[in-house]
Amino acid sequence: MSKEAEFVIFECENPDCRFRCPSNLTAKSLELCPLCARPMHAATPAFSNQKAAIDQLPANNPPIEVLLDNLRSTLNVGSIFRTSDGARVRKIHLCGTTPTPEHPKIAKTGLGAEWNLPWVAYRNGLDFISEVRKNGFMVISLEATPASTSIFSLDLDITNTQPILLVIGNEVSGVDPEILDQSDYVCSIPMSGIKSSLNVAVAFGIAVYTIQEYFSCKN
Repeated sequence: MSKEAEFVIFECENPDCRFRCPSNLTAKSLELCPLCARPMHAATPAFSNQKAAIDQLPANNPPIEVLLDNLRSTLNVGSIFRTSDGARVRKIHLCGTTPTPEHPKIAKTGLGAEWNLPWVAYRNGLDFISEVRKNGFMVISLEATPASTSIFSLDLDITNTQPILLVIGNEVSGVDPEILDQSDYVCSIPMSGIKSSLNVAVAFGIAVYTIQEYFSCKN
């Protein structure tokens, strides 16, 4: 078991600066302010960054699996693995160009979660969708289209035992149009700024927890 990390908050002694920041794993002590070069002092005792795991997801929610179809970013995939680990995703399916946990860069954002979740790689996402539909999965694709429904307005016709497959598509081209045609629901996240979409890993996090919360409130 790795030793728990400890940190200290340091503060600049210059009253006109007062720059304040934590120590980190590469600098245990900060003697001079990086902004004004005046002395810094330890403003707090050492503290741990350990976080308590609080499981508030009902065990009787429907099982959720995830399809990542033709993602290109290892950082996005690693982040999705980490979020999936927290959101009680049962399995991740990696299709097309989506990198697998065997790629070393995924660890940068997966932080080990990529080895805690079952995953399988497939060449063809559309073929995979056809198979899971035969096995009774409800398919929900996350994509902004003229016909998509807000993820916050979901009204799913589903039992607590029917598994869900949440589909996430390429960062630029989105979900394969033929996979959208095979989906039971196509959902999007409302956007009110100048951009029409969120980062795919951020959007995934919103979607998977919204689905979990939907069933938590329904049960």
